[in-house]
Amino acid sequence: MSDSNTQYTRLMERARQARERAYAPYSNFKVGAALLTAGGEVITGGNVENASYGLSMCAERVALFAAVARGERDIRAIAVAAGTRAIPCGACRQVMLELAPEADVITREEDGSLRVQKVKELLPDAFTL
Repeated sequence: MSDSNTQYTRLMERARQARERAYAPYSNFKVGAALLTAGGEVITGGNVENASYGLSMCAERVALFAAVARGERDIRAIAVAAGTRAIPCGACRQVMLELAPEADVITREEDGSLRVQKVKELLPDAFTL
């Protein structure tokens, strides 16, 4: 296994741990995310639901906003863990494009293998300023 695969496997494990802390009493669909910064720090987040559904927040954005709040601006990778295969929603893709445009996005396939894509691959022809 290459160093990046090992690193991404560890990052996915951190996302899985973050998933356990998610707050999803309405959908019961817990998601965790873990970001790897250029300095090697890992920042995690879980989805947070609200009875007013529009106020809910996806795990990816929770982690990204936490990173920005800590002054992190160079995100190298984002792992997303759910109980099944899941990829970031459109809103998360747009936020990732602005805050982590060069990052690798790591998700898990049905067979358990990791899938690695660039943010730009997930949102072609994205809205930018």
